[in-house]
Parts: sequence; structure tokens; C-alpha cells
Amino acid sequence: MNNPIPARLAALRAAMQQHGVAAVLVPSADPHLSEYLPTRWAAREWLSGFTGSAGTLVVGREWAGLWTDSRYFAQAEQQLAGSGIGLMKLRVAHTPEHLEWLQQHLHEGDVLAVAGDSLAVATQQQIERRLADSGATLRTDLDLPGAIWADRPALPQTPVVEHEPAYACIPRADKLVRLRQAMHKLGASHHLLSSLDDIAWLTNLRGSDVECNPVFLAHLLVQADRRATLFVSRAKLDDALVAKLAADGIAIADYASITSMLGELGANDRLLLDNGRVVSAIAAAIPPAVARIEAANPSTAFKAVKSAAELDHIREVMRRDGAALVRAFRRLEQRLAAGMTVTELDVDTLLREERSAQPGWVGESFATIAGYQANGALPHYRATPEAHATLQPKGLLLVDSGGQYLGGTTDITRVLALGETTAEQRRDATLVLKGMIGLSRARFPKGASGPQLDALARAPLWASGMDYGHGTGHGVGYFLNVHEGPHGIRPPVAGGALVALEPGMISSIEPGLYKPGRHGIRHENLAVVVEADRTEFGEFLAFESLTMCPFDRRALEPGLLNPEERAWLDDYHAGVRAALSPLLDDADLEWLHRHCAPL
Repeated sequence: MNNPIPARLAALRAAMQQHGVAAVLVPSADPHLSEYLPTRWAAREWLSGFTGSAGTLVVGREWAGLWTDSRYFAQAEQQLAGSGIGLMKLRVAHTPEHLEWLQQHLHEGDVLAVAGDSLAVATQQQIERRLADSGATLRTDLDLPGAIWADRPALPQTPVVEHEPAYACIPRADKLVRLRQAMHKLGASHHLLSSLDDIAWLTNLRGSDVECNPVFLAHLLVQADRRATLFVSRAKLDDALVAKLAADGIAIADYASITSMLGELGANDRLLLDNGRVVSAIAAAIPPAVARIEAANPSTAFKAVKSAAELDHIREVMRRDGAALVRAFRRLEQRLAAGMTVTELDVDTLLREERSAQPGWVGESFATIAGYQANGALPHYRATPEAHATLQPKGLLLVDSGGQYLGGTTDITRVLALGETTAEQRRDATLVLKGMIGLSRARFPKGASGPQLDALARAPLWASGMDYGHGTGHGVGYFLNVHEGPHGIRPPVAGGALVALEPGMISSIEPGLYKPGRHGIRHENLAVVVEADRTEFGEFLAFESLTMCPFDRRALEPGLLNPEERAWLDDYHAGVRAALSPLLDDADLEWLHRHCAPL
């Protein structure tokens, strides 16, 4: 099959020449700066052939490069082969990041083009500062990839529905009152939101415009005087829902009319917006006379802290999700023991069958990662009908999966021993688990942030001269995006914000280790921050594990665990056994008890 990428790059370069453009920057972004994109805005993937969720493409007159991080190095090398696009490895010595590369290679009079509907205002400002020294200029009014994309997908038109009040817990009217209180403190008369999870959370609405994320394409303009406008395709909402929204002061306007309404703001208006979450094409419509208040969306911090009622729903979802996993893993073992042919694709099918039988299930929270042996060393591996492995009764299978339920969002990784394992595999799996246990057991002072705790999960690996190239934890939404800010557990970054962990925040805890060509290890639980105790030195917080599913002890070397770690694992398994036993019977219950037995 011929590779279409060289022809697409040639067409792009012809358009560049026509418009006098020296380089085109193609980010992985849409008008809402989402992590996962509707296919209409998957221009970077279309132009490069690289399907990873994180990457930036730069196309010059004679050279093209794609920047991505270590999670995707192996995948990118494979998918970029023969495309004419070079792989640029982020955070690797002597490799400039894309803005640095552009600064070095663009000169006086050169033009860099970026589609304004895929570029954050903050990033636009950063690029303009970088280009100022070289004399190059930035154009955001040219969408050259879109101009050559003849069969570009249309906007998604899936229905928008109400998050059932029994699960939503907090009425949208109450959420809007709290938001307006924050606006008042900042002196804002209006607040513009484009981030889809913020809008879905504030309005208690859900959709399916983005795969695995229960959100819908919309903008929201909130006024201080109890009025708000939701910019969304009217065809997605039924009349009853429109009436309910109107009763809460939310009017409906066409999705594309956001710029015209912004253009009507006057000199007396003060608009709150997050420059990192609004694109330049939208912000360009704001009249210069309007005062801008540039600050983070208050709703981002609000929704990160789950209420007691939400946490009750989440804990029940974790039980149901854990029971589904037990059934799926037991069936997987049974098939292998019977000598049946089982592939990585079958693992995905088993998980979907069991999860979909659970109450309140809506869909997956991300595409399942089922990586056998060497495929597990690709952190964001995805089996396809064209390329997948057949499981054998030996070695390790890494399974990273999650579900969307009306009462919460799950994300869990387990490493299964399918038969005989090597001493290296068991050692590696145990070292990663030691890091997970170390962070899960942590007590930390109120005000501490994720970057301050990250090393706790890496220390056992560091002691053996090993590490992993991704963050240790991310926030998780409440029947929303599986990746949610503003908090996270990752190595410190110079100039990066330190967001304090607060009671009610949910984070994954997921250290890993990847040995290309051999195996990959990742253990992941979701945990909620809880109050621990108060001493003469202040308040201290801790993590409560939410995920309920046993670890496969056959993949471990128990002798490497110290007494405190062994006690944590035994206590965790006792809790899993107690939580899941009422939901299981017969062979599934026996499987649970066997895998939750004390070390």
C-alpha cells in the first residue's frame, strides 16, 4: 500500500509557496484545546500518519519533523518511516524543542503559519516572543492543512443529554452561583469558557463528540447577572432540555456565533478568560476596548475536588469495575489454560463485555492498552487488526483500561503473569510496585503538590539505576475526561505551577518501567486525597486507594518487599476481597480469593 503522507506534504508545501509561508506548525489541538480530538481537527495525524495523542508537526520548505515524548518514540519511528518526516525526541539531550528549532531556522521576513483555531492564546504569545529576535512573523489566519484536506470530516453531531441528577449531585444552578462568586472576586462581568470538560461539568450535560470523553463541542459565556449563553448546535438538544437550561438562565446560541457575540462586548465589560484554554481565533474577536482578566478557569479547580456524594458514587463504581475486571481476567486465564487462541484484541473484547454488563456503564474512558511481552514496553500501545500479538502461557501482559460510568470514571493498569516469568520480569514488576506502594502510603503536609511527591514513586527504580519517562499521576474527572487538571504528580519543571493537593482530589498513581524489545511494567490505582491527622506541625494529608482489583502476585518477587510493603499489599487485598466478594460467585469468587490471599 502506498504511503499517502509524501503526497500530502507536497500539497502542503505547494500551498505554503502560494502564500509565501516558510513553515507550518501543526499542533495536536482543536478549538477547545482538548487532549483527544474530534476527527475534524486531527490534522497532525492526517499530515504525518502518527496516531499518538501527543505530538507537534513542523513542515518547512525542505524538511519536516515531528516532536513527541518518550511514551511514543518507538511508535513514532514505525509510523513515520518512509514519510519524509523526522522524529524529534522531546526532552532528549541535544534535541531542540520545536519552538527553539523554529527560532533557529526562521529568519528575517519568514512567515510561520498556524491555524488560529488550534492555537492557545498563551502559546501564540510565546511563539511571537520567540520569533521577534529572528525577524520572522506569525500568521494565525491561514489554515493551510485544512485548505488541502479535501475529505476533512464534518463536525460531530451526537446528542447532548443531561447528567442524571441522582449522579450529578450538585445542581448546575449552584455551580453557576459559585462560579459567579469567583468572577465577582476577580472583578469580571463576563467569563468565556472553551474547555469542554469545564462546560460539561458546569452545565451538568454530557455528550459523545470526542471518543471516550463524555463531552460535546461548545463554548460558554457566563455573565455576572445570572445569564449565560451556551454556544452549541441546537439540533443536539431536545426541547425539554432547552427548557430546563432556560430555567437556569442558560440560553442556546449557534456554535459558530461565539465570535459575533464576543464582538458585541463593550468598553465597560471585563472578560475573564484562561489564555491557556482559549484559542487565538476566538480571542481575536474580543474588541480591544474590553478589559481582559487573564486567570485560570475557576471551574477547573472546583471540579477537581469531588464532593462527598460524588465520592460515594465513585467508590461504588470502583467496586463494579473491579468485579468486571475479575470476571474478565478469570475468563482470560480459563481460555489460555484450555489452549484456546487468545490475542491482545480479545483482551479488549473481554473487558468490554464485562464492563458493559455493569449498571450505569456508558463506554470506555480511553482505548484499551493490552500489550503482551515486548508490546508492553510501548506505554501507549494499541493493538489493531493489522498488528497485534497472540498470547502465550508465559511472560507478562500489561493491561491499562478504564470505563465511563454515570457515577464516575475509572483507569487501572494491571500486569498479569500468563505463565512462567523470568527473574528480571519479577524483579522489575516488584520494584515498580514498591514505588507505587511508597507513594500510596505517603503522608504529606497540607499544601504539598504532586511534583514534590513524585520522587517517592521513582526511588526504588532510581536505586537500581532505572526510571520512566512519563508522569506518575494525573487527575481524573467525574464521568468526564480520564485526564483532568489542574493537579498532577510528575517531576518538577522549571517555572511550572505547583498545584497543592486538596482533600477530594483524585489522582492516578502509576509508576512504570519499559525495556524495549523485552517487557513493560506499569501498576496503576486511582486514589483520593483525604485528611490524615493534625499535629503541632500542621495538617497532614494522605491517599485512599479507590481502585478495587488484585495485583497478580505471580508477577512479583515477594522477597524484595519489606515488611511495611508486604503489610500494605495484604491490607489492600483484604479490602478488595471484602469489597468485591458480594458481587461475585462460583469460579469468579474463587479466583478473587486466590489472588487476594496474603503473601
